[in-house]
Amino acid sequence: MPRGLVLSLIITIGLFSCSGRPAGLGVTNGKLVPCPQSPNCVSSQSTDEKHYIEPLHYDGPIEEAREAILTVIQSMKRTKIVIQTDNYIRAEFVSALFRFVDDVEFYFDEESKTIHLRSASPVGYYDLGVNRKRMEQIRAQYTALTAPEE
Repeated sequence: MPRGLVLSLIITIGLFSCSGRPAGLGVTNGKLVPCPQSPNCVSSQSTDEKHYIEPLHYDGPIEEAREAILTVIQSMKRTKIVIQTDNYIRAEFVSALFRFVDDVEFYFDEESKTIHLRSASPVGYYDLGVNRKRMEQIRAQYTALTAPEE
């Protein structure tokens, strides 16, 4: 086997070795499932800087914020809404190249008018920053969609 091919296989296995889909996705006592130690997850409820991402906020009714998030998700490629309730949305995003499925969650805390975010790759170890980039793209689209008209 050529040396370059062996090296490519080793890198691919290291990047995408399986860690398994976490059990119990969703919200428990106002908390999303914590990120694993691997760097392929971001969450607005994470306590460490490596995984932390700012939550979103809303001013109006929770229904309007939820509809805005749904609109943004549905405008993105290779997405599927898996669960939606009054205060929670879970979607799956499929990567274009390797067809990996990432779990993306939104928890709407009505008391604080905060939308907590979590995006994680249930398989693999590294995600090359894909989850963070995705959530920042969602943030930008959500902000543009909900910005007051001038």
